[in-house]
Amino acid sequence: MIVVIGEILIDMFPDGERIGGAPFNFAFHLKKLGFPVRFFTRVGKDRHGKRIIDILAENGFDIADVQIDSRLPTGTVRVDLDRRGIPDFDICTNVAYDRLDLNTADVSGADGADIIYFGTLLQRTDAAFRQVQRFLSRKQPGAKFFCDINLRPPHVNPDAVAGSLHHADLLKVNDAELADIQRTFDGPAAAGDVMPWLMETFQIGAVAITMGSRGSVFYGQDGPITCPAVTSPSIVDTVGAGDGYAAMLAAGYMRQVPWVETLRQASGFAARICTIAGAVPDDDAFYDDFRPLLKGDADGR
Repeated sequence: MIVVIGEILIDMFPDGERIGGAPFNFAFHLKKLGFPVRFFTRVGKDRHGKRIIDILAENGFDIADVQIDSRLPTGTVRVDLDRRGIPDFDICTNVAYDRLDLNTADVSGADGADIIYFGTLLQRTDAAFRQVQRFLSRKQPGAKFFCDINLRPPHVNPDAVAGSLHHADLLKVNDAELADIQRTFDGPAAAGDVMPWLMETFQIGAVAITMGSRGSVFYGQDGPITCPAVTSPSIVDTVGAGDGYAAMLAAGYMRQVPWVETLRQASGFAARICTIAGAVPDDDAFYDDFRPLLKGDADGR
């Protein structure tokens, strides 16, 4: 079981609206890849919230895990794309997911999880930060925390970043976010010292760093593993590419696929996401090439 907590929202592109949010994207991909997923989120009692609930239900999510806020609206984000399809996000504040209640019996009773996924946007307010940290402190034995930092200035709470890093068993971060963490927490200046400092300071077992066109690198028990980027012949936009990469990391972990192969799959999946508009596909056939790659192999982990 994979438990996901966090935001679901409406991405408002110049040419239309699509459902997004890093936790939703992550949960959606894993659901389509055949994993059991519980996704805890909160939406407003408005047209966006109704649309979100309808789509979650259509795709097999338990809508009992979706809280409805009678006062605050569903989260929205204005997304502007540059000529390379790279997005700039204008994220609305004081929305429903800022008040996700993680103290309810249904959420606290989500035991039996193999992976618990969380990020930092959900923790942008002090109240939400404290609640998420309390939830994380109740981790069930055997569950692994997957943290996708997902820094979106100015929606960054340094206390939430520090708390999230301390809880993370597996961290996914991009190179710009890593540089921000290094500066914020007085990390070493020498590039070769950053990863040992990060993993030792926050006691993180494994870290995946994405670097765009320069590929990615994974740091675990056996040292670094590098993976080149997969070139996409037709980039529509890069929205959600990192979320797709994160989902494949989790899938590889769940199926005990060797990390070298998991990174290769994650890179290919992220490149495929860049060929569609928005972060998740409309057609389930999108996943057909990736499901057979997750048969599992305990060797090489």
